Amino acid sequence: MKAEPVALMFPGQGTQRQGMGEPWRDTASWCVTTEVSETIGEDIADILLNTPDQELRRTDLAQLAIFTVSVMAHHESVRSGLLDGEMVVACAGHSLGEYTALTAAGALTVGEAAALVAARGRAMRDAARQREGTMGVLVAAPLEAVQGLVDELRAAGSDVWVANVNAPGQTVLSGTVEGIERAAEAAPSIGAKMIRLKVGGAFHSPLMEPAAEALSVALSHTLFAPTHLPVVANVDAEPYSGLADWPALGARQLTHPVLWEQSVRTLTDKLGCRRLVELGPGRTLAGLVRRIAPDVEVVSVDSPGALDSTGALVG
Repeated sequence: MKAEPVALMFPGQGTQRQGMGEPWRDTASWCVTTEVSETIGEDIADILLNTPDQELRRTDLAQLAIFTVSVMAHHESVRSGLLDGEMVVACAGHSLGEYTALTAAGALTVGEAAALVAARGRAMRDAARQREGTMGVLVAAPLEAVQGLVDELRAAGSDVWVANVNAPGQTVLSGTVEGIERAAEAAPSIGAKMIRLKVGGAFHSPLMEPAAEALSVALSHTLFAPTHLPVVANVDAEPYSGLADWPALGARQLTHPVLWEQSVRTLTDKLGCRRLVELGPGRTLAGLVRRIAPDVEVVSVDSPGALDSTGALVG
């Protein structure tokens, strides 16, 4: 019996924590830290092992840490036999995770992707310093109602936008502190409540335009492989392989919503993937998939121990 097609998923910012590298320290994939460190000029091993939670909330450090652990999880999954490369048909990543997805798909080397992640983190941090912003999750309301509320708030002069469409009943908003405060106050009017996020800026909104401009320079100097596994892009939930314009897609991602719910449906419906594997810290994406496509098998590899308990997915 032929095994079902598998898609790989990679998490974004928010899954970082102090000591997140410790479980991977004695694996063969720990060598990834050397490659990333040489590329970015910082000791990523020290960041993964010793950086306190408060400091790890820094956008640039958080993104590098999550990227590195996610790459190690992917490498170790392949090395251990959990993943049969012939059955992996597509990749997707949430926000930052898109760069890990591009690496796993063969569009970028680890070094190339690490350089872009470093540039992206710096650009986002600098943009957030120029204009203070924040984010919050609206839960228990359909997207149509959330979008209607956002339109009303913007018409009244508040700077607030839809940033992530994560799953049914979970939409992230981004904007100024005042804009998110107004959205929180108005949330009950659509039967929703807001959960504030501890982030350093209004990501995936027009307030990130300076970051998109800065990142565009780094993206334009990066050579993406001409052929690679399909990667579902955040900005339009379409699968791209071959000569896709990833520099444009990557820059646009910073100022436009992450269409994660639609991206999962692309993996499961359009590409026929009935097994999804989340690789990296945390199990956030697996939880979202269970709300989006509850009939699809989903596995999280967030530690070497998860590899031992999961067993081979294909073969």
